[in-house]
Amino acid sequence: MELLKIDDLENDEIKLKVKEIYQGNEKIGLLPAYLFDIFNIEHKRVGYCDLRIGYNEEAYYGGHIGYLIYPPYGGNHYAAKACKLLFQLAKNFGMTYLYITCNPDNIPSIKTCEYLEGELLEITEVPKDSYINRELNEKEECIYQFYL
Repeated sequence: MELLKIDDLENDEIKLKVKEIYQGNEKIGLLPAYLFDIFNIEHKRVGYCDLRIGYNEEAYYGGHIGYLIYPPYGGNHYAAKACKLLFQLAKNFGMTYLYITCNPDNIPSIKTCEYLEGELLEITEVPKDSYINRELNEKEECIYQFYL
């Protein structure tokens, strides 16, 4: 699947500005993805996020959505607000569910997944041959599922 250019995503509280469209790498299991910068209502860049389109084993362990909020902006639910916009984009691609995963000691991300009412499927070891284990040294993940 080739991803096409899309408009920035926004609501009354945040804007997700398209930074990059990644067409994926099927050989190593990386799905196509949209990468965004997250801006608050004051037009300050508060972090970034991405949405990976499609389903495969890497998405189960690495998640469909990734995000990082810069420390000075934590506690404002920017990650959750970004996820809600990304949920809608995923629906537009016909996705009916997605995964968000995080390290078991990443309390802010766990709180975000709980705030978004994700279902914790399991806390599991990441397969040794998985991209996130090999390249990012992620050994264990909390796997949350979200029905769209």
